[in-house]
Amino acid sequence: MKQYLPLWIVGAIIGVFSTALLVAYALVKDKKESMGFERTMKDGELMKRLLKYAKPYWFSFVIVGLVMLLSISYSILSPILISRIEKIVESGNFAYSDVLWRVIVYAAILIGSLVGTYVQAIVLQKTGQRIISHLREDTFTHIESLSHAQLSHLPVGKLVTRVSNDTNAISMMFTGMLANLVKNVFVIVGVLVAMLCINYMLTLMVLCFVPFIVLFTIIFRKFSRRAYRQVKNGTTDINTYLSEHLSGMKVIQVFNREERKMREFDVKNNTLYRAQRGQIFVFGIFRPVVYMLHISSVLCLFFLGSKGALENRPILGQVVDGATIVAFYMFVSRFFSPIQNLAEQFHRLQSAFASAEKIFTVLDIKPDVVDDEDAIELDEIRGEIEFKDVWFAYNEGEWVLKGVSFHINAKDTVAFVGATGSGKTTILSLLCRNYDIQQGEILLDGINIRRIKIASLRKHFGQMLQDVFLFAGTVRSNIVLRDEFSDEQVLEACRYVNADKFIERLADGLNEEVRERGNNFSAGQRQLLSFARTIIHRPEVMILDEATANIDTETELLIQDSLNKMMNIGTMLIVAHRLSTIQHADNIIVLSDGKIIEQGNHHELLHQKGRYYELYTLQFNKEQLQKGA
Repeated sequence: MKQYLPLWIVGAIIGVFSTALLVAYALVKDKKESMGFERTMKDGELMKRLLKYAKPYWFSFVIVGLVMLLSISYSILSPILISRIEKIVESGNFAYSDVLWRVIVYAAILIGSLVGTYVQAIVLQKTGQRIISHLREDTFTHIESLSHAQLSHLPVGKLVTRVSNDTNAISMMFTGMLANLVKNVFVIVGVLVAMLCINYMLTLMVLCFVPFIVLFTIIFRKFSRRAYRQVKNGTTDINTYLSEHLSGMKVIQVFNREERKMREFDVKNNTLYRAQRGQIFVFGIFRPVVYMLHISSVLCLFFLGSKGALENRPILGQVVDGATIVAFYMFVSRFFSPIQNLAEQFHRLQSAFASAEKIFTVLDIKPDVVDDEDAIELDEIRGEIEFKDVWFAYNEGEWVLKGVSFHINAKDTVAFVGATGSGKTTILSLLCRNYDIQQGEILLDGINIRRIKIASLRKHFGQMLQDVFLFAGTVRSNIVLRDEFSDEQVLEACRYVNADKFIERLADGLNEEVRERGNNFSAGQRQLLSFARTIIHRPEVMILDEATANIDTETELLIQDSLNKMMNIGTMLIVAHRLSTIQHADNIIVLSDGKIIEQGNHHELLHQKGRYYELYTLQFNKEQLQKGA
């Protein structure tokens, strides 16, 4: 019994590690809710959905599989060749040619394996990047299809993380991880077959360690999945926080809140730090444990093999010699090396699955506003609009519009007036189907807008909002929005809305750089650019939502002149607090608490001396006081 003491020591060490990991696994399993677990998709479902993106590139993966055979053959054949060379040399009676041709074969297999590895990497990188590009496009396109209500509940930073960080994590899976997983599985199977053919007794000894590998892998999977989920959540939180607070940095500085915001960021940063540290700790435990099994198997090999060779006696009926020990030593390395690689690839696979969960969570969001199956295209419209008993609520039961009904003739200019929250902007949003109503009907040229394709509907509308959004690029690109227009057409639109005056003063004219959100232009200049953007696309219905708010007097005169010109183009809907800008409207609709309380032109409403009269009188007296001051 004493002669097998080393084996008992190895077994005891492995038993202690197994017991400790099982206890840790049991404790985590009992407390998974408190430790951050959440119900997520199964790995099989994630893999099935990811492989749909790989299906069009099956031929590339077939090529990779064929090339992979070279690497697999090297892993299996090289130990056999080395053992044969060792056996010939050990005999002491051999011809130089007997060794030379085996060395040449070994070198040929090695070179073929290296070339195959290079080709495999190139093909996988190209194919993987195409797959990820497709996934990234699908994610971005799906985000574009979401309604305003859905987008308002999804932080921008979270969406940025899904399209950029998470797709990058998945790219590792297609650019090598899956191929290496398959390769390593075949290497393990091939090595086992080769070992069984050489010496089944030593092979059984190696297989005694396999149950422990499986056990440790199952335990590692649980901890790794949890760690990666926490890292992904922490990364998303930081991206969301940065997206919001970097955009609002001016406000933070104005109110002297830098130190407080830094403390908030520090909390999130430390949360991510702890999550990443936990992830490193999990992997730092697993790989050494697998390596421990590798070394243990080598020790057992040397102990049993040398014992049989030195004592010149069979073990379980098979004789072990020096060549067999050399071959098995290399085979054990070939056996455990793929397993260690599998651990690292599994580590990355958890990252890919954690990211895939996040992406598919976004892709599984069903858009609230979608085309009906029989939706139609509208090439041209007159611009006649009608609301019939429209009820709408952003939140269930909290009605913003209550039975609103009105009719707008084509080419008319109609203004909506009322206190903040009365429903003015909501009406304009519903008309473009940014939201869908709960009750009633909205008609465009007598057609329910639900029966019109959303893209077809919106292309007939031009919206000019109070908060103008300009994209990074040039003045020209922000006007044409990537459509094809000549410089003369762009300049003509700018002249029409009086934007040409300030554009001509720019150093590069239409090619002047526009920085993020257009912060190198004044509010008035941005508004004039939005007018030019609208005019050049020739919409039949124009929407102005507080377009003259927060504008200086000189720019307001230019904008007012632009408005007078645009009134002749098509139907115009205006929301304005400055009642002096809507005196020439064909119809003015006064709203209060989601209901229409007055309707008529400027003179008719003044004559009624109702709510509009009160608002106009109040504003007129205020302006007179300001002029007097």
